[in-house]
Amino acid sequence: MKIVISGASGLIGTQLVKTLKSNGHEVVQLVRRTAGAGQIMWDPKSGKLDPASLEGCDAVIHLSGAGIGDKRWSDSYRKEILDSRTETTSLLANTIASLQRKPSVFLSGSAIGIYGARGDEQLTETSAHGTGFLADVCKQWEAAAKPAIDAGVRTVFLRTGIVLSPKGGALKKLLPLFRLGVGGKFGNGKQWQSWISMDDEVASIIHLLTTNVSGAVNLTAPQPVTNAEFTKVLARVVKRPAIVPVPTFAPKILLGGELADALLFTGQRVMPQALTASGYVFKHSTLESALRSLLTK
Repeated sequence: MKIVISGASGLIGTQLVKTLKSNGHEVVQLVRRTAGAGQIMWDPKSGKLDPASLEGCDAVIHLSGAGIGDKRWSDSYRKEILDSRTETTSLLANTIASLQRKPSVFLSGSAIGIYGARGDEQLTETSAHGTGFLADVCKQWEAAAKPAIDAGVRTVFLRTGIVLSPKGGALKKLLPLFRLGVGGKFGNGKQWQSWISMDDEVASIIHLLTTNVSGAVNLTAPQPVTNAEFTKVLARVVKRPAIVPVPTFAPKILLGGELADALLFTGQRVMPQALTASGYVFKHSTLESALRSLLTK
């Protein structure tokens, strides 16, 4: 397949590109600089993307977006988080819709933040959307893909959970603390964490390229855990104690209250109902299996 990818240099994109190429696919990366071999230049801010550059591609995978936890949520950064998702998605969806030879599938990024903070409620793709900043961002993010759907292109929303990788994301930030033996649960530890290994994140995206599924798909492992359980398992894998809980006030001072709550002290108990129904078999269905694969190689 000829596959066009945005966000190809990000944490997920880097591994996805490597795997796709090793499987014999042709990968074309969308970049915001002068394009080289195997690249297409685009400028979402000004709405520039040459439709001819996408003609004849078999699939488009959209993974672009400013990092949710990279900065405090100032008004300007909130706007950047939203715009970096909606503007890019809208440009791709409208361009795809205009093509004479449309791709067979558009896999567009999203996140389980769309469900909001829901306590112990078990959530599937049919669950109602939640409230709060991240839920609102995700709703607008997915809505921006409507032109591709209206044009008859199979469109999948990749509602991704916490992707486990020592190279980035939450796990990279936690590892130094846990390896020093000073890691611990956040607050009371009762908040749910819906995670997925990098192996399964990449493999499930590839699976969805050719599987006849459309709409929302939760990219999370089938066994979410509470933060207390996550802490316990991570400490066991790195062979260190985890007995010092992190009080809520410290991250809230550092990150700001709303960001700290969204990332650390609330969560979602999300199940991958659509993914498993499509026949996908997880490489790592338990947290311990995933962490040992990542950290004990």
